[in-house]
Amino acid sequence: MNIENYIRDVKDFPIEWISFKDITPILSDIDAFNHVIEEFSKSLDWIDKLVALDARWFIFAWALSYKLWIPFIPVRKKWKLPFETISQKYDLEYGTNTFEIHIDSINSWDKIAIIDDLLATWWTARASVDLVEKLWWIVESLNFVIDLTFLNWSDKLKWYKINSLVKY
Repeated sequence: MNIENYIRDVKDFPIEWISFKDITPILSDIDAFNHVIEEFSKSLDWIDKLVALDARWFIFAWALSYKLWIPFIPVRKKWKLPFETISQKYDLEYGTNTFEIHIDSINSWDKIAIIDDLLATWWTARASVDLVEKLWWIVESLNFVIDLTFLNWSDKLKWYKINSLVKY
């Protein structure tokens, strides 16, 4: 299956000059959705826990977590988690934001796969890695549906294994 056929370009979103890669058409097609879950499950069956970034990826993370029979840990934007957290600020093309994770969600030295929809900038990926590593967890891989390779951000994350289903 060519998953690229289920990725929609939305011009000037969320701000002018950004061409947003919309993965919601994957959610509308059960075969495309299952394909994404199957492809990621092939390379993640040896990890202890999934860490997923807020919020679109939570839909996929739940299904992948269920298939692999491992816990999924949410990384949320600031003030969205109710218990004690650690935080990591990060840059965006159009501003800044902060991620948080519960401090008790993973044991030290757990093997973690971080999953997100898009590697467009390295900032969100780096922020999620920093959160995981602050708590002494081991980042085994970074996993994306889409990698915008023409931006060369994966070079800044080259010390981690990066998996992606579609490269632009």
